[in-house]
Amino acid sequence: MSTTTTPNGPPEPALPRITIQFCTQCKWMLRAAYYAQELLSTFSLSLGEVALQPSTGGTFVVAIQHRPQQPAGAVVATSTATTTTNKVLWDRRVDGGFPETKELKRRVRDVVEPARDLGHVDRQHHPGEPARDGATTTGSGEEGNPEVKGVSGTGGGGDNCEDCAP
Repeated sequence: MSTTTTPNGPPEPALPRITIQFCTQCKWMLRAAYYAQELLSTFSLSLGEVALQPSTGGTFVVAIQHRPQQPAGAVVATSTATTTTNKVLWDRRVDGGFPETKELKRRVRDVVEPARDLGHVDRQHHPGEPARDGATTTGSGEEGNPEVKGVSGTGGGGDNCEDCAP
């Protein structure tokens, strides 16, 4: 893990830092690890860290901690240079289910490298429209995810497991 040394305290993690908080009771660890792998593969050195954070209660939240980008030519005071911002990129309860991988990548890109082109991820496909490979997109929200929804033990799970509060 990369860290930044602070004069009078513990080292700070390198930023931007993405945290994927997932419910262990719902068996969403594989899903969280898959998203972490995809983000690290796409953004490699643009991210300081991707952390998996076990939780309970049907939680699945992807958040980013970063330093806000300053406009070109802006003068930055030393005290504000260490200011960080926390932003929730995806919350299963708020956004409804799990993100498509390409949507999560777009949201990370918008914070980390707004001018970056993500290639095929940025191309718009409408539900039912033929994709480049001849397949059709369904708009189900589950394409690109390795788990099969509703199959026990795969990490797909339903909305909540029996042990998690709604």
